[in-house]
Amino acid sequence: MSDKATLEINGEKYEFPIITGTEKEVAIDIKSLRGSTGGVITLDPGYKNTGSCESAITFLDGEKGILRYRGYSIEELAEKGSFLEVVFLLIFGELPTKEQLTKFDADIKAHSVVDDDIKKILDAFPKSAHPMGVLSSLTSALTAFLPIYSRC
Repeated sequence: MSDKATLEINGEKYEFPIITGTEKEVAIDIKSLRGSTGGVITLDPGYKNTGSCESAITFLDGEKGILRYRGYSIEELAEKGSFLEVVFLLIFGELPTKEQLTKFDADIKAHSVVDDDIKKILDAFPKSAHPMGVLSSLTSALTAFLPIYSRC
């Protein structure tokens, strides 16, 4: 396969690079189309033929029902991965080994005790307060109780 695609418009030929993705999908990089052709654009209702970005982290093929994060299917992570395994993957970019998971679990437990004053702050919110406002406020307040994290 060629590494360029040629588009002919009104007798003029324009070349665009061909990109091969992590799942061997092929794309024509047309980001310079408008500039190099003097204003020609594409029409793709529903964006069924348009990739919005390149990603080394996620892969999505809606027609085939495929969604992967760092090569792992979302279904596999949801069905077989523990909460802490997925958290580790999100933070470090790979699933943990048994030893890493054991240490990570211990580290999380060491910092999971919530100070009683945080509970007082929570109780001070009106029962009608929006949960996101409460969560945001409590998350910010946590730095006052663990100053080491406010220096990051």
